[in-house]
Amino acid sequence: MKRRSVWMIGILAASLAIPPHAQERPANPTAVVLGNDGTPMLVPFRCTDEDIRWAGLSCSEDAPCSIFLEISTVEVLGNRILLAGNIHSEAVTLYSVLLASDDNGHNWREVYERIRGAGLDHIEYLGTDTAWIGGQVLFPFTQDPFLLATTDGGKTWSQHDVLGDESESRFGSIQQFYFTTKDNGTLILDRGAGGSGGDRYALYESPNGGETWVVKQESRKPIVVKRPPAPPPDWRVRPDAGMKSFLVEHRAGTRWSAVAAFLVKLDPCRPIESAGSSAELEIGQNR
Repeated sequence: MKRRSVWMIGILAASLAIPPHAQERPANPTAVVLGNDGTPMLVPFRCTDEDIRWAGLSCSEDAPCSIFLEISTVEVLGNRILLAGNIHSEAVTLYSVLLASDDNGHNWREVYERIRGAGLDHIEYLGTDTAWIGGQVLFPFTQDPFLLATTDGGKTWSQHDVLGDESESRFGSIQQFYFTTKDNGTLILDRGAGGSGGDRYALYESPNGGETWVVKQESRKPIVVKRPPAPPPDWRVRPDAGMKSFLVEHRAGTRWSAVAAFLVKLDPCRPIESAGSSAELEIGQNR
């Protein structure tokens, strides 16, 4: 995962005004459609007591924990715009998030369930139907790298672990990956400073669209794989300090135009159990 800049941290720490509909926190965010009316949209997030305990957060009703959205990458697959990233507190990554629009950014919804503790940070596509999204679990440390794969234009996705069930060590993050065909893929894994046998980097290959991976090379030094130069991107995502949002933009010639915007700050984490107890106490006192 790329390190956030000091400037970005400043944005995340800024105080934001949350619109009234932020109080509507549905249990199933993948069923929610976000309508783009030209103002920054709020991705629904409902923090549970289990989330607070799992992440080791110190949240209270009087001092809730701030929660943020990070959009790491944007890509277009056929007629579908894909956004990938994560939901996190100031110190802990809580869930991955994958958003999509099928109507040029007018409406958005989540198209894959959130993965606890994980983040998505790169999209690779091939043609108009096939794509892969790289991710890994980021809490409590970087581990369990995986790919989300689709062969039907993003209508359905399947998750494939890079290291498999039999791997002795599951530490590491995906440094880069690409596919030359729907079946043949190459991936470079960074195992971190404590890599297996001192070999921090490993090159993997897949013969079946990313379902399984086999180590082909290991090295103490970074592994470089030559790829044909990519054309300039027509889509980008960038943080906007004034709007306290991530802007999704499309390029036409030399001009970039905003297609959608998503608020950085989401609903905060508050302990539901204590909130419920306070409400019951108040009701009892009013009887």
